[in-house]
Amino acid sequence: MTMKQRPASILCVLALAAIPAWAMAQDGIWKDRYGKPVPQTESRRTVNGLGGWVVVTPDADWEEKWERPSIVGPVFTQAKKVPKGKPLFVLVFLGNPEVGADGRADVSCDLNVTGPDGRSLVQRSVACFQGTPRGGRSSMYLSEPVLGITSEPSDPSGTWTVRVSLKDKLSGTALPLKTTFIVE
Repeated sequence: MTMKQRPASILCVLALAAIPAWAMAQDGIWKDRYGKPVPQTESRRTVNGLGGWVVVTPDADWEEKWERPSIVGPVFTQAKKVPKGKPLFVLVFLGNPEVGADGRADVSCDLNVTGPDGRSLVQRSVACFQGTPRGGRSSMYLSEPVLGITSEPSDPSGTWTVRVSLKDKLSGTALPLKTTFIVE
């Protein structure tokens, strides 16, 4: 599997719609588009107010979808089963980062993609969000690294696991996230 990192624009929206639509309230609780709390999952959860969500998508137009103005936000296809050689993109969203006296947040992340044979591709202490959050604490932000991953013909078929650990350097909060997809 090859992994490429490309920077993403750090933009915010007031509500993020995806599979289905979710938003984060200022208290760090995930809510649906109607304001009702939703259960936490391994891929979308909150720890000490810091919210995170990891999505693996085959949408090559993910950036256009993210930047397109919308009342409900972008919708991404979630990768479940993909053929070998199909490009995928790992999107990491975060919300409610701690802000210092200077008004800036500082969140890093560790990224790990593990194949069914146990081999891993790892990137540690990558800058995910550094700067001034705009749009309020309940806004969602697309992290700076967006990983593009593509399985090679020699890669094993089976379940691949994506683990992301968001680390809010100001609050000391670590937020582990995990999702999977199957390469056929």
